[in-house]
Amino acid sequence: MLTPHTLTEYVRKVLADAQVTVTDRTGTMDHLNVRVVSDVFKGKTLLDRHRLVYQALDEPLKDGRLHALELTAETTDGS
Repeated sequence: MLTPHTLTEYVRKVLADAQVTVTDRTGTMDHLNVRVVSDVFKGKTLLDRHRLVYQALDEPLKDGRLHALELTAETTDGS
């Protein structure tokens, strides 16, 4: 089972400064709302931001631990 701590570790492998907030949408920890805040996102399009997070979460997405992801990706200044 994927935990918020484990998911945060995956994200921080790609985005070391990331602040990650995880909300379980169904009680099964495989349908998640994830908010990632990182200054690495500065100057990047929304698509590029999402690609970075999906790259970080590649393993749990491929092995089925993470089935659905609602993602918010923003910088520390809110952009």
